[in-house]
Amino acid sequence: MKFKLIYPKWKKLKGQTEFHLPPHGPVVFAASLPPEVEIDFIDENLETINFNDPADLIGISMMLTSQVKRGWEIADEYRRRGLPVLCGGIGTMLHAEETALHADAVFLGEAEGRMEQVLDDFRNNRLQKVYDYLTDFPPIASVGTARRDLLKRELYNFKGVQMVDLFHASRGCRFNCYPCCVSFLGGRQFRPRPMDKVVEELAAIENNRLFIVDNSLAQDKAWEKQLFREMIPLKKKWCSHPIEDDEEVLDLAAQAGAWYVYQAIFDTSDFIRKRIKHYHDFGIGVEGTILLGLDHHTEDTIRRLLDFLMEVQLDLAEFTVLTPFPHTRAFSDLQGEGRILSYDWNDYTCDKVIFQPKQMSPERLQELFDESWEIFYRMSPERLQELFDESWEIFYREKPQSYRMFELFKRVIAREMADGTFRRWQTKADRKFGRVGM
Repeated sequence: MKFKLIYPKWKKLKGQTEFHLPPHGPVVFAASLPPEVEIDFIDENLETINFNDPADLIGISMMLTSQVKRGWEIADEYRRRGLPVLCGGIGTMLHAEETALHADAVFLGEAEGRMEQVLDDFRNNRLQKVYDYLTDFPPIASVGTARRDLLKRELYNFKGVQMVDLFHASRGCRFNCYPCCVSFLGGRQFRPRPMDKVVEELAAIENNRLFIVDNSLAQDKAWEKQLFREMIPLKKKWCSHPIEDDEEVLDLAAQAGAWYVYQAIFDTSDFIRKRIKHYHDFGIGVEGTILLGLDHHTEDTIRRLLDFLMEVQLDLAEFTVLTPFPHTRAFSDLQGEGRILSYDWNDYTCDKVIFQPKQMSPERLQELFDESWEIFYRMSPERLQELFDESWEIFYREKPQSYRMFELFKRVIAREMADGTFRRWQTKADRKFGRVGM
């Protein structure tokens, strides 16, 4: 049986560095398929779909809301050609009813232990319209090693620099953040994978650089410390979402190869200031994720926040606009108040204002969002001085985002050189002439 698995293209955030991470959802899903299934994986962000390629069943894995309309177009084209389509992934779960209009079947929930039944139904012409396992989680021990062998490695680099591989050590999240849909998708219970399976998969990943995509590592301190202790001998270099603000945890994380973290910066409090300082004290970089457009945000609030970001010397910043994704508290509140201005899912890219802010017009919030990228990454100190009429000395020298990312890569390469784990990615020429990419 030939299963064609497609990851639809999506638009990157305005201002983001143009490189592509290998998608995680499709390769995790692929691990749940029986070994006799022949999988052809296409990442449309980097490849063109050949609709004439033979296949028995088409799978479309959608992660983002901004992917779903393209996913539906792909599904419609394959069905027009008489090929059955199965849709899954986070985007499908958030837009299940609409997606069902474009697919022969939609799969909702986690796939481990369920695909044998789905494929048996397909072979016997009794494919169900909906397979709903959203609240019926499989045993966490059943999560297998992601099928990274399906990825075309030469596509996932940036100007010859090897990008990170994605990995997860747990599912679920005990937090319920305002703009986040994780509690709907994975439940409010923290579900760590068995540590021996985590270590086994980590050790098998050829790439030395990783993005640990767990919703937050700061969910169980004892588990977190055990994870980092187990990772130390592996000599990986990794980034992640937040780590517990605890000296022992941060020390272990640094020893385990913590490169940088994505840290939400939601105010200018001493709590956030100290949080960033503690990461830096242990040699861990910080990419601030800054959400603009919350109900208490005024123009002055946003300007003060920008000043604060420069004071605390962030390594990188990623600005987003509050986006009311379905099945979040933000969606429920804004829809209930009649403040959502667009239900065109292509607009749900986190860089467009698609709701009525409380303290300003949508147009003004959009201007402030665009300004924020310009201020943090492109404007000179002189222009900042003009714009904000600041009295304090600006000691933070402006650099483009690509250069800031380069500085983070220099840091991790230096650490790899020091512990003997640095390797150059094998190029097409290396493979042609039998050279090892070292």
